[in-house]
Amino acid sequence: MRKDFQFMKIFAEAIIIINFNLEDFKMNNEATLEKMNMMKFYGMANAFRSGLESGIFRQLKSDELLSHFIDAEYEDRYNRKLNNLIKNAKFRYKTHFSELSFGKNRNLDKNMMARFTDSIWITKGENIIIAGATGVGKSFIACAIGHQACINGFKVMYLNCLKLFSNLKLAKSDGSYARFIERIDRQSLLILDDFGLQALDQMSRLILLEILEDRYERKSVIITSQIPVKNWHDIIGEQTIADAICDRIVHKAHKINLSGESLRKKNIQES
Repeated sequence: MRKDFQFMKIFAEAIIIINFNLEDFKMNNEATLEKMNMMKFYGMANAFRSGLESGIFRQLKSDELLSHFIDAEYEDRYNRKLNNLIKNAKFRYKTHFSELSFGKNRNLDKNMMARFTDSIWITKGENIIIAGATGVGKSFIACAIGHQACINGFKVMYLNCLKLFSNLKLAKSDGSYARFIERIDRQSLLILDDFGLQALDQMSRLILLEILEDRYERKSVIITSQIPVKNWHDIIGEQTIADAICDRIVHKAHKINLSGESLRKKNIQES
């Protein structure tokens, strides 16, 4: 990054020295742009191209020009990183905090949600449990929180529990299990959606325990479920493993217990 900064500074000063006689180096513009792209200074290249077209270089001092290039490069790199984080997360819903509904019948605390916007809870390795009946917006809220985590620069992975256990069972048979688990472990935030739709068998509960053990007090998990936490032991089965799993999830967990009518049914009725 230091070399990038030095290059931008030298480049900005060079433009000033040329005294903005753009015709004098017109033939070199394309070569300069090509080199910027080769060095992956895409934001800077766009700023250079638009600056040549608008003539803004004539209005800026050396330090202002440097700041202009750095801002353009920073914004471009940030946006590309954010797009990659969101793409890799594979969210079920493309949503944002601004789209959340805080109706009085939903039991969704606006102040609690506001505390999730800076993602400090992720740096502390805390968890979130979102419970409620089908259709009340559990997955939507989980994806909104995950999207905000991406904005804050964290790696996020969204997984449906039924598909997760099925895929990991297959991975055990084809030798890709360890890579899959390592990929999950690299995520700062793991979203496990629709937990408890069916009782866990022995392999599924051991897989879940391994995932949670690897993340315990280090990295965060969001779990959505139609089943109240007090009934999770019945879904997990085998008392000892259920105790271990619940301890690793519920400890340091923020709890959101949604209520109200199904939003899906409401949307269908209004359409």
